[in-house]
Amino acid sequence: MQIKAAFFDIDGTLLSHKLKAVPQSALDTIEQMQKKGILCVAATGRSIMEFDRLPTRGIRMDGYIALNGQLVLDQNQEILSAHPLEDSARNHLLKLFNEKDIPVLLIEKDRLYINKIDDQVRAANKAVSTPLPPVDSWSGNPVYSAIGYIPKEKEEELHALLPEFTITRWCDQAVDLLRKGGSKQAGIEEFLKFHTIRPEETIAFGDGENDLEMLQHAGIGVAMGNAKAIIKEKADYVTEDVEHDGIQKAALHFGLID
Repeated sequence: MQIKAAFFDIDGTLLSHKLKAVPQSALDTIEQMQKKGILCVAATGRSIMEFDRLPTRGIRMDGYIALNGQLVLDQNQEILSAHPLEDSARNHLLKLFNEKDIPVLLIEKDRLYINKIDDQVRAANKAVSTPLPPVDSWSGNPVYSAIGYIPKEKEEELHALLPEFTITRWCDQAVDLLRKGGSKQAGIEEFLKFHTIRPEETIAFGDGENDLEMLQHAGIGVAMGNAKAIIKEKADYVTEDVEHDGIQKAALHFGLID
């Protein structure tokens, strides 16, 4: 089966936080795949604003699955589809945000801000090379997703407070808060419809729990060497870690580059 689209997680997949850079081998691989007509798409929990501020800026992608699928953008970062939080889901989130019992980061299309900062926030942001967000109150603008900074042992409490949400952990200190049914995979499916590409004609690269669904639904799911054990178990192929040319080695293995 010919691969027509490749989807790349950012943190720990394209971007090494040890190197604080995207390895040259990954940049070269994307360029070579694009020359062969393969669409290369970022699939990330981050906002497009963050993508443009990180060492990923300047990479020419053919599309963006941002905020774990809540925003799907074309190569010019124009919106193809958008799913802001609505009704009771938004109200429950804002209640949690305003109570300030736990740190909650609200994410809009072009802005993000938090209700308070504590050691959980500091540790999580340090782990992904991200500056601390501004502390602010809700702007009244559409909110597409959020981050809750809470340890794993308290995660069940969050499920009870936010029953309309899908909660996916991306590090020891933090979880993504998405509308029910929202995921990178849901965003990818929308992107594929725009381009008339079938899921079996895709490859996906990832390392975190929020990548699991897209890896399982892609024609080929590749887990990075630095991925969590459950991701490696479910993937079709396990490559090297991001610091040791994992993307390039997987692309060579599957004949996507020469």
